[in-house]
Amino acid sequence: MNTNPKKPNIVVLGAGAVGCYFGGMLARAGHHVTLVARAEHVAAITQHGLHMDCQSFQEYVAVSASVDLAVVAQADLILLCVKSPDTTKTIEAIKPYLQKHTAIVSLQNGVDNGERICAVVSNPVFPAVVYVATIMAGPGRLKHLGRGELAIGQSPGNHNEVGAADQLTALAKLLTEGGVPCVVSPDIRKDQWSKFLVNCSYNAISAIGQLTYGKMVQTEAVRVLINQLADEVVSVAQHQGIALTHQEAQKANDMIPQTMPGQLSSTAQDLARKKPSEIEFLNGLVVRKGKEYGIATPANQSVYALVKMLEDAQALC
Repeated sequence: MNTNPKKPNIVVLGAGAVGCYFGGMLARAGHHVTLVARAEHVAAITQHGLHMDCQSFQEYVAVSASVDLAVVAQADLILLCVKSPDTTKTIEAIKPYLQKHTAIVSLQNGVDNGERICAVVSNPVFPAVVYVATIMAGPGRLKHLGRGELAIGQSPGNHNEVGAADQLTALAKLLTEGGVPCVVSPDIRKDQWSKFLVNCSYNAISAIGQLTYGKMVQTEAVRVLINQLADEVVSVAQHQGIALTHQEAQKANDMIPQTMPGQLSSTAQDLARKKPSEIEFLNGLVVRKGKEYGIATPANQSVYALVKMLEDAQALC
C-alpha cells in the first residue's frame, strides 16, 4: 500500500453487506472509496448514496459505485469481499489493471483465500478476520446488526514480506481512524481458524432452518450439533498445526448468539436468494481435510450434504 500522507484510493470488490459496511464507514470518514457491486446496488447508490442503517446512526453516505472492475487501476487499497468460490477468477480478472503497490485485504470467509490470491498476483496480500453482522435490506440499503471490527495479519503466501509489518500497522491505523476498529494479529492463522470454526458451526444450520443465530440455539439438539461441528473443526485445525483448543472453540461459539442474535448467516442469505453458497469452502473444506488426514467429520458431512441438497434443488427449479 502506498504509505504517503495523501489518503489512499480504496476500492471494495464484491460490495455486498460486508463490503458496503466497511466501505461505507471509510467513505463516511472522508476517504475516497469506490464500491464495485451488482448493477441494482450501483444504480441506487449512484442516485441516492449508500443508506446505512447502523446501530449508532442512520444516514445516506455519499460514495462512488461502479460495475466495472477496471476501477482497480486507480486503487492503492483493495478490500476483497467476493465469495470464496469467486476469489481466483476475480483476481485473474483484475490482474491486468493492478498497480504493483496496491495492497489487497481479504475480508472473506474461509481460511485459504490469501494463499489463492498470492498464487495469482505478487501484490501485498493481507487476510482479515471480520467480526460484523450485516445484511442488505434492499438495493443500496445496508442494515447493521452488530459489531464491526477487524483483525489483519500477514498471509503465509505473501510475496512482499519485507516491510509487511509497517504496512500492517499503517493499514490498521487507517481503518481505525476511519471508524473501523482494527488490530494487527500476532497469529492471524489462528484467528482465521477461530472465525472459520464459528462459520462452520453456525452458517449451515442457520441456512437449513433459515433461522437467526439467537433463534437456532434455543433448540437443545442444535446446541449439541454446534459442539460436534466445532470439535471436528478443532481436530482438523490442530492437525494443521493451529494452536486452537476445544475450550477456545466453546468460548467463541458461546459468544455468537449473544453478540449477533439477530444475524442470519451469509449461507442462509445465499440460499434465500437462490444463489450458490460458500459451503464448499466452509464445512466442505473440513470434510475434505478430514478425509485427507484420516479424521472423522460426520457432523460436518451431514450439514454440508444438506446444504448441497438445497442448492441442487434450487438449481432444478
